[in-house]
Amino acid sequence: MNTAVSDAEYKRLLETAVKELDRAYVNYSHFPVGAALLTEDGSIFGGCNIENVAFGSTMCAERTAIFSAIAAGHRRFKALLVTGKTADPISPCGACRQVMVEWFQKDMPIYLTNVSEKSFKTDLAHLLPGSFDDLS
Repeated sequence: MNTAVSDAEYKRLLETAVKELDRAYVNYSHFPVGAALLTEDGSIFGGCNIENVAFGSTMCAERTAIFSAIAAGHRRFKALLVTGKTADPISPCGACRQVMVEWFQKDMPIYLTNVSEKSFKTDLAHLLPGSFDDLS
């Protein structure tokens, strides 16, 4: 199911993720990340990274968006966009990629961007080949 994302949906995702950059709590790394997740019904959930002095307790923007959507009852997703104040498009960490395996189709569009609007479209199959997702 390679879901197409319209230009309008992409724009809404980007706007949401950029707004999330200002909501990030990054007192330690000073590295804000914003994310936006599009559900199958057209809802968008934003997420920002939220740090803690004990870095293991920190939550990434991608997981914040995913978990917010799940907590609101959504289970089917159409696209994810991640952005940062970086020179090149930003990419999810390994923990976020493993959470994505639980909830996303392997061919769902994932947009890696930055605030200069450089963008790279990928999917979960390319971000985490050989993922741990089959317990049978």
